[in-house]
Amino acid sequence: MNILYINGPVQNGPFTIAEQPGKAAGIRAAEALNTLLGTGPAPHLWNTVTLAGDLRHRHACDIVARQEREDRAIAAKYTPGTTPAGGILTDSTPVVAALALEMTERLLLQGALTITPTTVHLCSRCGHMTGTVAHTCRACGHQASRPRTRRLLVWDRPPGTPVLARDDFHAHRARPPRHLLTIAQNIPQRLILSRTRDHGISLAPLGLDGLVLDPRAGLHIAVLAAATQSDAVQPVMTITENAAANVAAYGTLFRQHNGTRLRYALHGRIPYDDTTALQRLCDVHHVSPALRELFLAWFLPLCSLHLRAGITPAQLPSLLKFWRRAHLARPDTPRSEAPAELRHRITAGDMRWVMDVRTLSQAIPDSPTSHGSTTEPEGAS
Repeated sequence: MNILYINGPVQNGPFTIAEQPGKAAGIRAAEALNTLLGTGPAPHLWNTVTLAGDLRHRHACDIVARQEREDRAIAAKYTPGTTPAGGILTDSTPVVAALALEMTERLLLQGALTITPTTVHLCSRCGHMTGTVAHTCRACGHQASRPRTRRLLVWDRPPGTPVLARDDFHAHRARPPRHLLTIAQNIPQRLILSRTRDHGISLAPLGLDGLVLDPRAGLHIAVLAAATQSDAVQPVMTITENAAANVAAYGTLFRQHNGTRLRYALHGRIPYDDTTALQRLCDVHHVSPALRELFLAWFLPLCSLHLRAGITPAQLPSLLKFWRRAHLARPDTPRSEAPAELRHRITAGDMRWVMDVRTLSQAIPDSPTSHGSTTEPEGAS
């Protein structure tokens, strides 16, 4: 297996996919592309190393262990009775933690990373590390902090070293937004890669007790671990532009390992919120519930990889009409060469095909790959 699309780990917050389907856009897009490529299912990735998760666990009234709490919350995201065919992987599972320590130790030996005494600010009340400058503690809300020098895992970026380049994106012709490259580059010369979290990849084996690897680095390692499990050497992370701007710099040293190279596929946001207006459109255009579900759970996620700036509510009527036209054009017998042509374009990262009626009509499945990330539709019509 060569290319495998994998979703950028989704934060394990208090929601379900049915309530907030936009959270699963990257999951659905990756599922659809992997199915078209014939690569088999990839695991769904979830981000559990969050300060919000720490606070929810601290304030809980039961005695459930943290890992079990995270596992229960992830399971509750899906339609009851369904699980992803490729399984579930989080950024704190043992296989990810083992890979993270292996990569970090190698980078320390190479001198790319160092464990260096660094002055940071700690919350005067709870001891949470607020960063290199003083500001209100996000863990307890206390405003006062105190400076302290402690040993931390850091990356001192050599002058002129880019943290994000065009080659880090998986695309055929589309260029990554220039401002995204600028934003990612606008980081301190010294990047701190260890954090105070109750949950995560412990850095105690490296002598950093009470610290975990920065979750923004861990997200990339989770994708590499998923790729390794699937024997894929070219994992492609589906991610929004905003998320990429927030995490890319921290993944600079963690995007490749033993010949496996991670790249990003940007996708835009999908306006799932106004379901009433969408239902009226479906009624006008005689779109069945099954076809509506396929439009929402299959076409729009793929379309978001082409319309990377995001799909607007104003675009939904024309997209729905186009979708209906493509569905009506589905051939009884697809052209024999169509699957190979489509796989070639997907492998190259060329997503323009989703707006070509002829090509799209050859690719439409009878129902979206679900595995809990959408509701099971009735028979398509």
